Amino acid sequence: MPPVFSVTSDQLSVWMVAFLWPFVRMLALISTAPVFSEKSVSRTVKVGLAVLLAIAIAPTLGALPAVPLVSAAGLWILVQQILIGAAMGFSMKMVFAMVQAAGEYAGLQMGLSFAAFFDPTSGGQTMVLARLLNVIAMLIFLAVDGHLVLIATLAESFHTLPIADAPLAASGWFLLVSAGSQIFLGGLILALPLIATLLTLNLAMGILNRVSPQFSIFAVGFPITLLAGIAMLQLLMQYMGPFLEPRFAAGFTSTLEFLQGLRP
Repeated sequence: MPPVFSVTSDQLSVWMVAFLWPFVRMLALISTAPVFSEKSVSRTVKVGLAVLLAIAIAPTLGALPAVPLVSAAGLWILVQQILIGAAMGFSMKMVFAMVQAAGEYAGLQMGLSFAAFFDPTSGGQTMVLARLLNVIAMLIFLAVDGHLVLIATLAESFHTLPIADAPLAASGWFLLVSAGSQIFLGGLILALPLIATLLTLNLAMGILNRVSPQFSIFAVGFPITLLAGIAMLQLLMQYMGPFLEPRFAAGFTSTLEFLQGLRP
């Protein structure tokens, strides 16, 4: 008579816990991380990727808290994993927000503030130039294997901040909030050459208008500003890779520092 395979409710609960808690953190990160969170990536792909990562990483996690899944403590751990995964994705999203801010600054100086469209990623109106720079940043991110480093950082996060029922420390959240200042600083640094050039050009046209009043600044000012902005943007494109690559590395480093700051 062949042996009967039986599974107790305790064993089933242990298996569900070992899969569900890592899966929730991974799905939260994939739903907020750059590239993976794009609307063009279907929900089925996001959930399937999170399932594959959970199956691959769950056996390496070691012992998990002996907490029933359907309990207040189990629900608290579930909420913690959602917060941790979403915060990790948000910390990497700041680099792309920096690029988008640079596009906003440059677009305003070039007179392209009216050239906006609905961006499903942000859920609001976005300048065309900001969206263009964001797409270029995504291509650079993929070219330097940033998506693979992101997955490796996700796997490392379970060792840096293991799954536990202890409350998270507040210092980690403070590090995440303070890192938001880099969005405006980095965006301004990236767009500064273009902004300085256009401001100099506008100053020259203002002086020319004062010297020669018959010179119609409104007739030629916008085409000249737009052409000069496009020319400067073309020159800046070759420096976007060297500029963004260390920012991506700093984003991964800040993510690990954020996880260490959450350790109780």
